[in-house]
Amino acid sequence: MSTDALDLGAIPPGPPIGRPAGGAGAAAEPGWRRWLGALRPPRRLRFTREGKFFVGMTFAVGFAAINTGNNLLYIILGMMLSLILVSGILSELTLRGVHVGRKVPPQIFAGRPFLMGIALQNTKERLPSFSLEVEDLLGDRPLDKKCYFLKVPAGKTQATSYRFTFPRRGVYGFHGFTLATKYPFALFRKSRDIAAPAEVIVFPRLSEVGHLSADQIAAGAGLRSPERARGDEFHGLREFRPGDDPRDIHWKMTAKIGRTMVREWEGEAVKRVVIALDNRLPGGDAEAAGPELLDEMETGVELAGSLARHFLERGYAVGISARDGGVPPSSGPPQLWRILRFLAVLRLLAPDDRAARPEVEADAYSVLVVHRRAGMGNASVYSRVFQVGGAP
Repeated sequence: MSTDALDLGAIPPGPPIGRPAGGAGAAAEPGWRRWLGALRPPRRLRFTREGKFFVGMTFAVGFAAINTGNNLLYIILGMMLSLILVSGILSELTLRGVHVGRKVPPQIFAGRPFLMGIALQNTKERLPSFSLEVEDLLGDRPLDKKCYFLKVPAGKTQATSYRFTFPRRGVYGFHGFTLATKYPFALFRKSRDIAAPAEVIVFPRLSEVGHLSADQIAAGAGLRSPERARGDEFHGLREFRPGDDPRDIHWKMTAKIGRTMVREWEGEAVKRVVIALDNRLPGGDAEAAGPELLDEMETGVELAGSLARHFLERGYAVGISARDGGVPPSSGPPQLWRILRFLAVLRLLAPDDRAARPEVEADAYSVLVVHRRAGMGNASVYSRVFQVGGAP
């Protein structure tokens, strides 16, 4: 395979936490596949409908010329063979010296369309390239998306994009590109493969869970809340967040700057939320888990990400804990991407897996997200949490 690929900023591979159901990892190719790639011809040629008709007519004219000895038929046969020869030469010149690259968007969410950028660079000094088609290869299979370039001048780069949607979270591996052309007479479709391996991380889809504080979710869903002590020493002012005590509103500063400001106290407990996610399949055979069960498990993963975003936007320090790992509590936008990255590659454990239950912290709110059939102690199922916050 050729390596004429541009590095346009593909997302680097994620940490080896696991691979969820539905994800296609870009693992190293086995030896037999590399041998097949080495034995594959550098170009592939396929007849178009017009090409089949033209070649059939060429055979017919050649047969008639040989049988009749007519010089005019020989001249026509020579012209038709010349067109086939010229088609092969010009199509080869069009494919040569062309490099392809992809531009992966910074965030990709499951179930949400995104634009994948494709750039074509013609490195030839004088000759332009015409009528080029680019297909992205997800694994070894081409996507049902094509980018078309009518003309790429010599020494120039042109870019376009295609729209695509990943149905599930996970790590997806791109293998490369197929570059093809029907130039100049559309008699044949000549193509070549360009190796450009890359992995993209698809985050779980996020939903709105309503305007709730941790206190409201804990009270409505029967979750444990930490004890909070109200201090006496004034610390400072900050903007009002959902769930704050209206008695702490500083009315003078609110009227002065036009935004609702509240007092913050030194003795107040830090707002911390730990989302405990049970990622083990319920009893039964993991291989026999049907689509309905996997969809329900994925709903739990999506809810965990939605709750993390919900609390982080309201100033909480949020962490996540699963049976085989987790993310320590922290705050700010970078924490959301750490959590989403963890959830994107989180694998679903088999029912007989003996991994420990998700850990929670004593001084933090505990929001336990489990499968509704699991019945994990006094844990609240995610359907009840959605019931409190309003269905998305």
